[in-house]
Amino acid sequence: MSPQNEFMNKDVLGIALRDHFKGKTSEQLITYMKLNGYDEWIEDELPLQYLFREYSDMPFIEQRALDLCRGKVLDVGCGAGSHALYLQNKEVDVTGLDQSKGAIAVCRLRGLQNRVLKQLDDYRGTKFDTLLLLMNGIGLAGRMEQLDQFFQKLKTLLAPGGQVLIDSSDIIYMYEEDEDGGFLVPDNDIYYGEVIFKMEYKGQESAPFHWLYLDFKSLQKAAGDNGFSCELVSYGEHYDYLARLSLEKE
Repeated sequence: MSPQNEFMNKDVLGIALRDHFKGKTSEQLITYMKLNGYDEWIEDELPLQYLFREYSDMPFIEQRALDLCRGKVLDVGCGAGSHALYLQNKEVDVTGLDQSKGAIAVCRLRGLQNRVLKQLDDYRGTKFDTLLLLMNGIGLAGRMEQLDQFFQKLKTLLAPGGQVLIDSSDIIYMYEEDEDGGFLVPDNDIYYGEVIFKMEYKGQESAPFHWLYLDFKSLQKAAGDNGFSCELVSYGEHYDYLARLSLEKE
């Protein structure tokens, strides 16, 4: 299910995180995104220091999500551990989960006590009161057709009465507008928020991987189809939003 399997063959992200933590680099992580129906890559730079940010430097929806965490928390795709470390410092029982060996190593060096080096698909056994999936957490599903499998996996990790805090963005704005004020979305039966990503650092490039951006109404429907209620918590500053999911009572 995870779209990151191929990208992790070089652990480009993990290498970059370790270099930055150890002060060995002045280079940044470069991301490339290809929109559905387009051939060209959209290049962007992700400053590595952003992945080590403090609570005060986080976007509002991330702060809001951290404030809503309760009970035993699993930070899915924890990266350098900034969210998990904030919760740990608040004496929250939190575990960081990531499939990047470099990321988990950085979490250890930064003092995160509970950390697991695994893909989400392969992690099982423990139940959590809060599943935290930030920085476009829905992206881990990869494609629309994999959303059911994604939600069913989350169910296996959720304790009774638990919640899923997850964010995403509606990227319809990235497509060209037509004369009527609509958007020119490719007519190919692929959801416009399904994109291809890859990363580059110091000349090393990851394999391309699928990544999903999902508008709230589509998230709400997919969640409902899988037995979750879905509440819009707040909007961010740039087409992004935070949602809270909980299992509906049968």
